[in-house]
Amino acid sequence: MIPGDVQNSLKTLAQPQKPLITATAQPAALAAFEPGQRYQATVMAQLAPGIFKVNVANQSLQLQLPANIKSGDTITLQVVSLLPRLTFNMAASANPLSTADQLSETARLLSALSQQPLQKGYVNPIRSAPLWTGGGPFPDAGEFARKLHDALSHSGLFYEAHQAQWVAGRRSQTQLMQEPQNHAPDETSRTFHEAFHHGEQAKTTFPGIPEHLVPVVQQQLQALETRQVHWQGEIWPEQEMQWKIREEDAPPGQGYDGRQWMTELELDLPQLGKIKAQLRFAANGISLQLDAGTQQTRDKLGAASSALVSAMSERGIHVVSAKVTRNDEP
Repeated sequence: MIPGDVQNSLKTLAQPQKPLITATAQPAALAAFEPGQRYQATVMAQLAPGIFKVNVANQSLQLQLPANIKSGDTITLQVVSLLPRLTFNMAASANPLSTADQLSETARLLSALSQQPLQKGYVNPIRSAPLWTGGGPFPDAGEFARKLHDALSHSGLFYEAHQAQWVAGRRSQTQLMQEPQNHAPDETSRTFHEAFHHGEQAKTTFPGIPEHLVPVVQQQLQALETRQVHWQGEIWPEQEMQWKIREEDAPPGQGYDGRQWMTELELDLPQLGKIKAQLRFAANGISLQLDAGTQQTRDKLGAASSALVSAMSERGIHVVSAKVTRNDEP
């Protein structure tokens, strides 16, 4: 299913609303708020034109409010969404700010999508062929990295951003045409949808979205909510790989603030068994963790990790830590 925060937010948005009110900065404790919940808030002071200090759920927030609000007012705020910004509306407030606005058809479409089961929990390559079909025993690292990049970039998840780049002259039309939004459904896609809808009395259709693109749109919504992308595909003949990328909070006590990115590769190799590699990218460098199920494989990875760290350091990549751990999964 589409994550709860997105679903609740879209359901709230799918009703006639007053103007949305966005916090100018995310509060430290988002857990204090829940989409759809209403709060009595007190306007403490005006900090700048249109910017007010407001006490909501015992938290001091800076909110963009209408010009007729003044210090000392009590207003009712309803949470619309938590991400990417904490957003409220004043639909339940006694302050008559504006007449009800009719939401666009696009938002109603997103609301309908949010109530449908997620057809696929991962993104797969636009083409069914393996990423690497070269004749050598091992793929060239640089070329393989480029193919992985292209597989994710051409998945359709970032199509709208790529359209903007195309308009700005930073992306070619040829590159844009490689994405699924510009392709008719292939045989694999048709087979998937026939299996998915098998036994159902009627298909759920969404005006304006071709059936084979519905999973892509759902995955876009999920990526926005979870800040995570999960890709799965055949990287060379008969070798599947799962690849996850996500944004996460930087651990405390590391001497820097902000967020970091984690990328994780998971494979089941013929000779080494299940392998998981995690790289975390932060302001102070990269942390590497290699995970394996057998002691023999861990010994091999441990022996090779020092050479890997040296190679990365030679290329100017600072490695904060590198360790080999045990995979306890069956």
